[in-house]
Amino acid sequence: MLANNNVFNNIKIHTQYSICEGAIKIDELAEYCKAKKIRCLGLADNYNLCGALEFSEKLSKAGTQPIIGTQINLKEDNIIGKITLYAKTEDGYKNLTKLSSLSYLKSNEDEEPACSLTDLLKNSKDLILLTGSYRDFFGKLLHFNKIKNFNETIDLLKKHFTNRIYIEIQRHNENNEKNFENHLLNISKSTQIPLIATQEVFYLDKDMYEAHDALTCIGKKNFVDDENRFKFSNQHFLKNHEELEKLYSDIPEALENNYNFHLRFNFKPNKSKPILPSITNDNQNSPEEELTKQAQEGLENRMKNFILKKNSSKTHKEIAEIYKDRLDHEINIINSMDYSSYFLIVSDYIKWAKKNSIPVGPGRGSGAGSLVAYCLDITDLDPIKYDLIFERFLNPDRISMPDFDIDFCEEKRDQVFEYLKKRYKDGVAHIITFGKLKARMVLRDVGRVIGLPYGHVDRICKMVPFDPSRPLTLQESIDREPRFKEEVKNNAKVKKLLELSLKLEGLNRNMATHAAGVVIAGDKLAEQFPLYVDHGSNLVLPSTQYDMYSSENAGLVKFDLLGLKTLTVIDKTLKRLKTKKIDLDISKINQNDEKVFSLLSTGETTGLFQLESAGMREAIKQMKPNKFDDIIALVALYRPGPMSNIPIYNDCKNGLKEPDYIHPILKNILKSTYGIIIYQEQVMQIAQTLAGFTAGEADILRRAMGKKKKAELDKQKERFINGAIKNGITKDVANFVFTKIEPFAQYGFNKSHAAAYAMIAYQTAYLKTYHKEDFIAATMSTELTNTSKLREFVEELKRLKVEIVRPDINKCFAEFKALDGKIYYGLGAIKNVGYEAISNIINERQRNGKFKSFDNFISRVDSKDINKLQLEGLTKAGVFDCFEKDRNKIFISIPKIIQQNKNINQDKENNQSSLFGGSEGEDNQFEFLSSKPWKEKELLTEEFKSLGFYISNHPLNEYEEIFNQLKITSFHQFNKDETSEGLVAGTIMSLQEKKSAKGTPYAIIKFSDKKGEFELFLFSEVLINNRDKLKEAESFVLTIQKDKAAENSPRRVNVKKILSLDEVLNKPYSKVTIELSENYKINELKEILSKHGETEISLVVKMKNKKAHYSFQKNRKFDLNHLKVLKAKEYVTKITV
Repeated sequence: MLANNNVFNNIKIHTQYSICEGAIKIDELAEYCKAKKIRCLGLADNYNLCGALEFSEKLSKAGTQPIIGTQINLKEDNIIGKITLYAKTEDGYKNLTKLSSLSYLKSNEDEEPACSLTDLLKNSKDLILLTGSYRDFFGKLLHFNKIKNFNETIDLLKKHFTNRIYIEIQRHNENNEKNFENHLLNISKSTQIPLIATQEVFYLDKDMYEAHDALTCIGKKNFVDDENRFKFSNQHFLKNHEELEKLYSDIPEALENNYNFHLRFNFKPNKSKPILPSITNDNQNSPEEELTKQAQEGLENRMKNFILKKNSSKTHKEIAEIYKDRLDHEINIINSMDYSSYFLIVSDYIKWAKKNSIPVGPGRGSGAGSLVAYCLDITDLDPIKYDLIFERFLNPDRISMPDFDIDFCEEKRDQVFEYLKKRYKDGVAHIITFGKLKARMVLRDVGRVIGLPYGHVDRICKMVPFDPSRPLTLQESIDREPRFKEEVKNNAKVKKLLELSLKLEGLNRNMATHAAGVVIAGDKLAEQFPLYVDHGSNLVLPSTQYDMYSSENAGLVKFDLLGLKTLTVIDKTLKRLKTKKIDLDISKINQNDEKVFSLLSTGETTGLFQLESAGMREAIKQMKPNKFDDIIALVALYRPGPMSNIPIYNDCKNGLKEPDYIHPILKNILKSTYGIIIYQEQVMQIAQTLAGFTAGEADILRRAMGKKKKAELDKQKERFINGAIKNGITKDVANFVFTKIEPFAQYGFNKSHAAAYAMIAYQTAYLKTYHKEDFIAATMSTELTNTSKLREFVEELKRLKVEIVRPDINKCFAEFKALDGKIYYGLGAIKNVGYEAISNIINERQRNGKFKSFDNFISRVDSKDINKLQLEGLTKAGVFDCFEKDRNKIFISIPKIIQQNKNINQDKENNQSSLFGGSEGEDNQFEFLSSKPWKEKELLTEEFKSLGFYISNHPLNEYEEIFNQLKITSFHQFNKDETSEGLVAGTIMSLQEKKSAKGTPYAIIKFSDKKGEFELFLFSEVLINNRDKLKEAESFVLTIQKDKAAENSPRRVNVKKILSLDEVLNKPYSKVTIELSENYKINELKEILSKHGETEISLVVKMKNKKAHYSFQKNRKFDLNHLKVLKAKEYVTKITV
């Protein structure tokens, strides 16, 4: 850095929060500042302060002075354009925040966020204003020749801002820039408003220009080759002092004002302690008094309805004393940490939800360990019964404040947001999130703007493995996937695609909303924190401009209102049962029901919350759960790391192994989990029991072990050993115990969360045990758009021998419905049909009776409820089979159907009746266009497209006989057989390609045969050789092999070879024997088998008591088609291939 003060300040930095314009990540900017010893930088993102706190924090750490500003649109006289504002002081930042919020809160969906001049002048204190470039507000006024407005606005701003306004000179070598500069120089001279030199910086290095140009095209939805679009020059990189001093050397005043600009600021936004909201109450109590009152009343209610009813081992007095002591202890901690308002706010909206029949989960996260939460109806989990620890949630030693994550019924959660809006008015908001240009997304976007065909880009995108649990960067994907090199070699545009994409990867692409999270912070949130309105969503609340990280740093306390589909399933099931006069209170079901545990022990857990994955089914089968604690343990153990303890837990539980309690003193703590430390709470209990830790200190130890920070661990270890010695335990034993518990603690699970989710899991198991049809129908109705889940349930229903009524316009409903032990298919699940449209059609049927014919259907449905795609979907699914079996006849007549329906609807609107058509009541026949019926294979292919699976038949069924002859079995049969290698046939239902840790590709493929579905892995060589032909709905014959079985686990099946079914069937047979009866027709046989080929054909003619054997002198052509033709002949008795 130069010794004197004359250093150019880059005060117009656009980070990635200037969406699709700024290409600077703040972390990279901070590194640049540190390396180059930059004195000062100014933030000037477009329309927001999203990055303000992050910019301030990270640049300060790098030794650079941050100046916080933003570009806000000004709207006057139908002109909308940017000005730049900077906050001199804390008051200035409040005004900047308010203006940024107002620009969104006052704008409409079809316009850019903007403030009025009145808003600006009203909130101008301690703000410095820069007039902007030729593309901004004043540039637009000049462009549209509004000179009078220009001059009046400048004069007004000078009057209000006095010495806090600058006329801005920018030089980027762009068209119109020079003319605008000349005008500004004259204005400055006439008004005495000082000049300042600035550079609009969008990226750090000049070689980013081309990638930045593509980024702006992504934002504006342009093509790079479009000659008519606006294009920035290549001068928007971060230039050094020497370059800029030379550039502006002819206007020393503008340079001087830039050099001194940083001296005008003595403020930057800093981290804040949590700003806890307050809540009013009718009794005028303080939050602490109100919490105590409500908690005590809640405890009385819980004692009466739940606790005393379920506890017979102690007297009522003893129980009351235990619960009162725990309640008082928790209240003291909550009140001492000023957290009472938080509990009251959460309790308030949960009570409102329950009162308004909105299902709420029993708890989630560590908050379920609080008795106060249980008493305030925040949770439905008794923490004393399940041995949960309050301090795991809240204790005075916590660094960051916790929050309650609450699950609501997914379909009704929006009602809770509406309540919060009504209750807290302008004091509540969602939290913003940002869509990122991740590997696949950046390829799609860049591919589009540089003009690559969509199909080509899609193929390239699919080379990036889709694995949310272990996402790969684009560079990692390129390094691991040789097909990228092939693409680059074959197409220069692909090389450009990859170059640009690698530079843009990871940047923000768009603003969105974290729909689950809200912050509540007083009456005037918009004046304290910048807000954003997502007009593209139907959310009732605005969002903070700060993301989750910055919101927490700013002191905002988050409330998570999550949508849980399973609560919707339970709610739907209970409502369906009510219509059948079964009134079930799910909160009061028996948690020790033998039939429920019997169902769980079978491993048939499709549809059960948390318990339905393939690995979980295997684990639960081996566990044979017989108590609720087993479900809690399984939910906690089934994760990477602790999963290896599941066999130990199962063996100890089933008496095959003795539990290892580490030390006799730990037996009471570890008895329920057979010596395995499963829960974080157990680590805390060990620290309290052995070493005399308080609950808060034990939580610090638990966190230290989880984070594996050596310095903190060593400190905690010493404290643990010293505490244990004071309790009469030797140093060696204390050291041994600490060493033993440390590995467990690193992946110990939160028992409060496990218990709450185990409760939901148990509730779904109960419903499936006693009301399986209604439960499965309700579950399928919440998965109408999830084809793979629906397919799973169809398979489950087949296994349970529950009849599925195929899609039928006169029998089925919009949702799946259970009636008389059958499940009627939900027509809303058919692709492209639309739930609302089909609901209207079903409502018409229920009001006025079944549709008598296709013509009757056309005359009764509203034209708004049918279009080409909907009718195609319904036809392919067989919905109209009750009127016409030939689906293709309906399919090709769809344009005629739509036109006739429109004519009928128009006539109805005009109160006319057709001269030729009959009334709705008459049973006319619609005249379909003539067509050739779909063959079975074609019909099933179209059915698959519509439903995502097969329901009327299976494409492999017609080949059953040939499969028998070729010894191709079902996968189910292959698994039962002792043989280690065999042939199976399967149709692909779904395919997912991934990369292993070493970078080799593999695929997980779900196949289907007539017995059900099965999943196989295709590894590198087999996958690469067959990748192009592996498509959904295609059928294959696989050569598969079983590995040697490991102890207590099924044998793994490997795919050795894969051939398309057509390859197998159309492949000429080497030898065929045809058995004929006496009345055979030799000439017909000769004609069918006339062509020479590769097949040796023998004929066996049965004549009374003897057989005659003949052979063709030359080999003939013989494939599946010949087989089918000959099988149809009455004189052919048997064909052996």
